[in-house]
Parts: sequence; C-alpha cells; structure tokens
Amino acid sequence: MAVSAGCARVLPVFECRSDPDFSTNQNQQKSSSRFISGSFNGGSGLYSSLILRFPPNFVRQLSIKARRNCSNIGVAQVVAASWSNNNNTNKVPNVSAIDSASAASEIEEIPLIDDEVVAAVDGGNICNNGVQLSGLAALKASFLRSDGSITVHAGERLGRGIATDGITTPVVNTSAYWFKNSNELIDFKEGRHKSFEYGRYGNPTTVVAENKISALEGAESTILMSSGMCASTVMMFALVKKGGHIITTTDCYRKTRIFIDDFLVPNMNITVHVIDPADMDGLKSALEKNNVTLFFTESPTNPYLRCVDIDLVSKLCHSKGTLVCVDGTFATPLNQKALALGADLVLHSATKFIGGHNDVLAGCISGSEEVIAKIRKLHHVLGGTLNPNAAYLIIRGMKTLHLRVQQQNTTGLRIAEVLEAHPKVKRVHYPGLPSHPEHKIAMKQMTGFGGVVSFEIDGDLETTKTFIDALKIPYIAPSFGGCESIVDQPAIMSYWDLSQSGREMFGIKDNLVRFSFGVEDFEDLKDDILQALEVI
Repeated sequence: MAVSAGCARVLPVFECRSDPDFSTNQNQQKSSSRFISGSFNGGSGLYSSLILRFPPNFVRQLSIKARRNCSNIGVAQVVAASWSNNNNTNKVPNVSAIDSASAASEIEEIPLIDDEVVAAVDGGNICNNGVQLSGLAALKASFLRSDGSITVHAGERLGRGIATDGITTPVVNTSAYWFKNSNELIDFKEGRHKSFEYGRYGNPTTVVAENKISALEGAESTILMSSGMCASTVMMFALVKKGGHIITTTDCYRKTRIFIDDFLVPNMNITVHVIDPADMDGLKSALEKNNVTLFFTESPTNPYLRCVDIDLVSKLCHSKGTLVCVDGTFATPLNQKALALGADLVLHSATKFIGGHNDVLAGCISGSEEVIAKIRKLHHVLGGTLNPNAAYLIIRGMKTLHLRVQQQNTTGLRIAEVLEAHPKVKRVHYPGLPSHPEHKIAMKQMTGFGGVVSFEIDGDLETTKTFIDALKIPYIAPSFGGCESIVDQPAIMSYWDLSQSGREMFGIKDNLVRFSFGVEDFEDLKDDILQALEVI
C-alpha cells in the first residue's frame, strides 16, 4: 500500500505493553514487550514485503481518531511507556529514541527480559505518570488537595489504563476483548490475567470516569450505569432480598417511589416504611420493629430539597445492621460527602450536575468494594451498561464540575433570597435559607446548597403557568444541573396524570416551581425572573 514520504519519516520504534490491571489486586503483573520498527523501500514510499507484527492488544489502546487516521495509511502503531522494576527510583524510563536512519531498518522483534517490563501496579505504589492503580489511595496524590483539582485530574493525571500520550482520555469503542491464545484465556478465568472479556463487564474509558468519581467521593469503588434510575433499581435488587424491609422518605423522585411500590412490594414481598426526612423518632421505631435491610433517601430531596441528617441516620441504622444509601444528586459530590458522613453508599444521577451539559444519561453508585461488588455482580447480569462515548462525556463534564457548581451555588442562594423577599412568592424551599426546616443540618453537612431552588407562586395552577411561560432564559424541561437553566412546574411535568387531590397526596402543589440555575449571569437570571413575576 502506498504511503506518503511524510508518513515514512514519522514511524519510530515503539514499545508496547499489554493491558493494565483494573482490578483491586495490586500484585505485580508482568507482561512481555516487543520493539517494532517500520521498514520502507528506500524513498519510494512503499512498504517492503515484510509483515508488521503488532503487540496483541494494540487495537484497544487506540482512540477512535487514531484508528481512523491510521487506517488511511494502512498501518497503526501504539505509543506506550515501559516501567522499570526499580522500587528505589520509581522512575519511568523514556521510550527509546531512534533517528530517521533506523526507521529504514528491517522489521524485527526484540524480546525483552520479563523483569525489565512490569505493570505500573507495584506493591501499591504509583509510578510517575503511570497506569491508574486500584483503590482510593491510587486515585489521589498529595498534589491533588482540592476537589477542583480532583475533578480535573483524578483517574487521568496519575495514569490510566489506556496507552496514549493525549491529554484527554480516548474513547474505547469495543463490544469484546480478545485473547492471544487459550492459555491466556484460562489465565483470565483463573484470575492471573486481567481484562474485561466483554463490553458489559467493563471498559477502559468507563473505568477512568469511575475512578474520577471514586476519588471525589472518597470511595473504594464506583460503578457507572446507563442512568440514575438504573443505578437505583439495580442497587435495591442487589441488596434487598425477597421479604426484606426498606425505609425511605416521603419527598423523593416519583419514579423511585413507583419502582418500590409497584415492583418491589408486590413482586418480591418487600415491605416499606416511609418517614418524613426529619422524623428520627419514626426511624428509630421502624428500625426497632422491623429487620430493615436498607435505608434509602435523597438529601436534598426532590422537589422540596429537604435534608436528612446523614451522620445521625447512619449511626442509628448501623446499630441495627441496616445499610444506608444516600442519593446525593442535588448536592453533588462537591457540596456533600455522604460517605464521610457515615453512609455506606452514595448514588448520583450523573445526568445532572456531574455530566453538567444536558447531553448524557448516566448513573453511578460509590462505596466500599465489598458492597459495590454485590451490585456489580447483578449489573453484569442485567445489563444497563454505560456506553463508552457517554463515559467520555462524564469525564469531560467533571473537569468543569467545581467551576459550574460554584457558580450555581452562588446563583441559587442569591436568587432564593430575592424570591423570599418578593410579595408574589408565597414560600421558597432552599437549604441555604434560615427559613428552611433543615437549614442547621444543611449547614453542618454541606459546603454549598446547590443550584436548584423550589418555590411557590402566590396563585393557582394557571397563575404559575403564566409565570413560567413569561420566562425568557430557562428551558421548560425535566432534569436539572446543566449549564443551561431549566424550569418546570412539577404538577404538570411529573404528576399531570394524577388529579389535583392525587397530587396533593404526594405533597405536590399546583403553584410549585422547580428552577435549576445554569451558569448564566446572575443579573440576567434575576431580571428575567422579576419581569416574569410582574406579568402575573
């Protein structure tokens, strides 16, 4: 196949490595390595008849763009660093350099001694710019002291399980992973060789996103799924057995309530106790009278932004052997550390603030490896796998998470104060306001109060519709947490299939507005809201 002379000049010798170890096993994994050099027939731009031989797993180490570009010239080579098995220097050797003359040499394979090339997992230490290690210690370093730095670099700056010199993490689009021979497959089955085997069981791009979230949450392990509801349902199926008991709270996402009431209760004979988010006496009573498997709550809740005392709830539940899972979607991992407060699991609809651009669906659960492993086992059976392109969007979104949330925290609080002082607003629901019933709890466990504000217009359904329709900046849409502001009237958006009395049973008032503030200018948003209030 003909190639340009320009291409011929840029094909050096590369050292390639086999796939890294993504498991929690930090034992040293050795891999063979080959040096490969390209050969061209003089200046003709044609390859010699010799065949290029690539390392077994080079295809999966290429980004989509790289594969596309390489296919145009008929050859692909992967740049991959080699690691020295030197615990004293812990130094990464440079890729061997060659000049243009050596590029014209014949193709040859030069085997290296096994001990010269090892995986970056070396006794739990991190080699400089090495492959991502397992566990929380591998996800953070002394130079990543703030959440802002962690959202940008965790899972990537310390190394990742994809061989690339690119700053951004490549998207690995593959449905399966191959083995070079049957013995390697047997080694994989018996735990000596690390791979994913099948796309439903894992993906290198997704692992980077999971590691980034783990570092931010302070978790041993994170699992990403195709949506927040997928994460919620798989978590409950995995942890609550037939005949079990769940405690949850009154104010919550409607689809979660539907899943519990319409699927878990009748099909698995599970009993449910529902309490007010602040009712600790009710929680104590439910724990005493029932063998409770799981306490599941949002904090803040949807749509009234009620807050649960995570520290107190965790202590009460753990005294009875009950697991605690907190849906922290409204809080974000920046404003609230549910695991540090005592929860066993923290769940997010990553569609919202974590993704942050209204362009991806995803859900995640973080916690100890022991508990996450139970959820992962069922997840591998049920599916609900996150597409690697979606995982890339999560990675991309998280790099600006701290900037977006800072802006949304500030806007949310300032707008809440403006609304509370306005005569046409009956009540404002926002944890950052002293008038909020759990303001003291929020002050204790949150560092910011989020970009969502719920409030009640002084009027009926029609008056509230008029206000929403008069707004010019926000989109009328479900969801929240993105760069664009979004507004909705829950009575219409989420509960329109119920009568007014039916909506009131769930606490949903016709005059309730849920406003998710994006990253637009505060003054623009304030002026838009004030002009819309003048219309009613």
